[in-house]
Amino acid sequence: MYFQILTPLLLVILFLFSGIRIVRPTHRGLIERLGKYNKFAKPGFHWIIPYIDKMYLVNVTEQMLDAQPQEIITNDNLNARVDAQVYFKVLEAEESVKASLYNVDDYTLQIVNLARTTLRNIIGTLTLRSANSERDKMNAELHETLKAETESWGIVIVRAELKEIDPPRDVQDTMNKVVKAENEKIAAIDYATAAETVADGVKRAKIKEAEGAKRAKVLHAEGEAEAIQLVNIAADEFFTGNAQLLRKLEALENALQSNAKIVIPTGSELINVIGEMTGVLPIHIKKEKSGPALLTE
Repeated sequence: MYFQILTPLLLVILFLFSGIRIVRPTHRGLIERLGKYNKFAKPGFHWIIPYIDKMYLVNVTEQMLDAQPQEIITNDNLNARVDAQVYFKVLEAEESVKASLYNVDDYTLQIVNLARTTLRNIIGTLTLRSANSERDKMNAELHETLKAETESWGIVIVRAELKEIDPPRDVQDTMNKVVKAENEKIAAIDYATAAETVADGVKRAKIKEAEGAKRAKVLHAEGEAEAIQLVNIAADEFFTGNAQLLRKLEALENALQSNAKIVIPTGSELINVIGEMTGVLPIHIKKEKSGPALLTE
C-alpha cells in the first residue's frame, strides 16, 4: 500500500524537478513549446513542462573567434599565412536573441567563414609589403564588412584584428636583409649629416674669428687716423703762418734727443710754445749782462 502511494509521489517530484531551469546573468533563454517559440527567459529561475517545452540558452557576453590560419596569395604572387581574430557579442534584447537562433544556423561558424572569405578578398588586392604596413586599414575594412553582413543576426561585431601575416621563410629573410640595409643607409646619412654640421660650425667659428681680427684692425686704423687728424688740426690751428717757428721746434727736438743744451734768445716765443706743448716746469732764466738767456731746469 505504501509502495503504491510513494511511487506516484516520486514520479510527480521527478517530473517537477526535471522542469526546473536556471538562467545565469551571462545568458538569455528562449523557450519553445512543441517546436514553436513560446517566451523569453531572463536570468533567474524558470520552470518548463518536461518533454513539451524546451529551453535554448544564448551567451550574451563578448566572445572571441579565431578565423584560423590560411594561405592567401597576395597581389605580388606571394603566399602569406594570415590569421585573424573576431570579437562579437549577441545583443541582450529578446528580438536579437531570437535572431541569433532563428536567422542564422550556427553564427559562430558563419562568422569564421565570412572572416576568412573577406580576408582573401582584401589581401588579394594588396602586395605583401602594403599588407604589413596597412594593418589598421585592413582591420577597419574587415570590421565594417562583418558588421554589415551580421546585422540581421542580432549580433554586433565589436572589433576585428589581424593576428599575423607571415610571408614564406625565404621571402622573410630577404625582407630582413632589405630592412637592415635601409637602416644602415639611414645611419650613414645621419653620420654624414652630423659631420657636415660640425664642419660647418668650425667654418663659421673661423669666419667669426677672421671678422673679429678684421674689425680690430679696422678700429686700430681708424684710431690712428683720428689721432693723425687731431694732430693735423692742432698743427693747422697752432702753426698756421708760423712755419719758421715750426722749423725751430723741429731743430729743438732733434737737439734734445742728443741731450744738447740749446740757447734760446730772450723773449723768444719758443719758450712759451715748449711750455704749453710739453707741460714742463716753469723756465727760470738767468740774465747775463750781455748776451742771450740760458735755458735751465
